[in-house]
Amino acid sequence: MNISILIFGSDTFLATFPDQILKANAFGVEAMTNLYQAVSRIQRNPPDIIVVQASFDGSTELCSWLKEQTKLSWMYCILLEDRTHLLADRSQYGMEWELEMTSVALRQGADAYIWCIEKQNLTQQGWHRLLLAQLTVGVRKAQKYRELIRTNDLLSSLALADSLTELNNRRALECDLPRQIAKARANETPLSLIIMDVDYFKKVNDTHGHLVGDRLLQLLCTRLQHNLRFQDTPFRYGGEEFVIILSNTNSDEAFVVARRLNRIVSEQPFAINNKLAINITISLGTDCLRTEDDDKGVSLMHRADRYLLQAKSSGRNCVIGGDEHLCHVSQLQAVSS
Repeated sequence: MNISILIFGSDTFLATFPDQILKANAFGVEAMTNLYQAVSRIQRNPPDIIVVQASFDGSTELCSWLKEQTKLSWMYCILLEDRTHLLADRSQYGMEWELEMTSVALRQGADAYIWCIEKQNLTQQGWHRLLLAQLTVGVRKAQKYRELIRTNDLLSSLALADSLTELNNRRALECDLPRQIAKARANETPLSLIIMDVDYFKKVNDTHGHLVGDRLLQLLCTRLQHNLRFQDTPFRYGGEEFVIILSNTNSDEAFVVARRLNRIVSEQPFAINNKLAINITISLGTDCLRTEDDDKGVSLMHRADRYLLQAKSSGRNCVIGGDEHLCHVSQLQAVSS
């Protein structure tokens, strides 16, 4: 894991850093001398560790600003004390005064406070060791934070996935539909939606058992995914009901997609095992986003669901979309019968 370090201080200050930091492959080191550029850099691409030169203009402001950024609290800030008058006072006033200064630095926003003391034959070595030790602490904090992010990402993925079909679940739909509506309106592109339901699915469970029913739903989802376009996003809404968001798709195109799905489900039985194959059909309702629809997609979902109910009450195994498609559906049913 490569750890990013931002050093805020002068070029002379940077030159005093040990080679274990500046030349180590494990660290990505960047130095900045301007407060506003440093803040911009942190906001744009936050480093794991920040090392601040206490005597440099803007150091106190930077530490105070960092303390106020609750979203950046995982970063580790090390303040290196090199102010000449304070180094002199440290020798004069002793340990109690030093603890008070450390307390002030920590209140200002630093996570660690190191005195840059140079002593004859031990020039820089003392505070170098302290700096390396604090960098180790910062690295561990960064590792724990990244592990937490990976864990949270995994938990988020699990929370938004249906465990049976591996499709996105209803919670994911409630998150994604408003986002896709906002995108469609911003880009002035159409957005449609399909709600589909497996016809007489309860009969499958009652006849063959729930394990067969579960397997049938898995096979159905696989077939659907293989026949959807790249811009179509399927969700398991609950039970045997599914929703498909059709981005950049108008009402007529959505109706064509729904009819194709209706056909590919009914034209071939689903092989549960080498002894059992089950024929099923689906009913579908579809509609397109309108100007007056709400941002969360509730009204769009309601209309598509209403058309689904009409499809089921019309004999099932059919598609009903907007009003302009009702006569077309009845003609299709008449021909197929």
